[in-house]
Amino acid sequence: MPFHAITAAVEPDGVAIITLNRPDKLNALSIELRREISACLGAWRDEPAVGAVIFTGAGRAFSAGFDVEEFRQPARHAEILASSTAYHRDVWSFPKPTIAAVNGLAAGGGFDLATLCDLRLAADQAWFSHPELRFGAPPLFTPLRWLVGDGVARDLCLTRRRVGAEEALRLGVVSRVVAPGELPEAARALARLVLEAPADALRFTKARITAGRAEAFDRCLAEEHDRAFSELILPSGRW
Repeated sequence: MPFHAITAAVEPDGVAIITLNRPDKLNALSIELRREISACLGAWRDEPAVGAVIFTGAGRAFSAGFDVEEFRQPARHAEILASSTAYHRDVWSFPKPTIAAVNGLAAGGGFDLATLCDLRLAADQAWFSHPELRFGAPPLFTPLRWLVGDGVARDLCLTRRRVGAEEALRLGVVSRVVAPGELPEAARALARLVLEAPADALRFTKARITAGRAEAFDRCLAEEHDRAFSELILPSGRW
């Protein structure tokens, strides 16, 4: 399956890796990139060779969020909304464990991607932020609240402040911080640890994890994402 905005690899031990591969754009989540993630995850849903998926970024960023240049193209607004809604659902509902290996900045939609994964670890140079509210784009609040609690999520979303890797560890955003050169192997080791469990048990557990909040996720995506895009972000012209 040829990709341009991501690279995808499946290793012999069942660990699969999706690398956001637009380093010149800080791995901004373009329409093409989101569609490629959706296509890749779709191909891997029932692929027995894939046990767990790691997301990471090429270059110095995990992802700087959405590609705002596309927002300035009204003819693409329907594509932006459709591809974004599908991508969020595909990451959230993927039936196998997912791990975010955050190698650098994770801002806006990049922070969301890390939040939607099951597990997160970060390089010590990584940082997280939700700067988009300043420009009129409400953040995806609910999944972050599930992860770190209501008070911390309000702080991060409303102040838009930058959170370094060590603070992210203290707040519960990530479970481990390592040196940048150690991140790829640390993520693989975490995936291999997860994959010591039988595949059917892992799939059942992941299904229960997502099913427990499926309706709530659908509601939050409809309000915090779809409605925000349709009523605030795309018509505003602020971008």
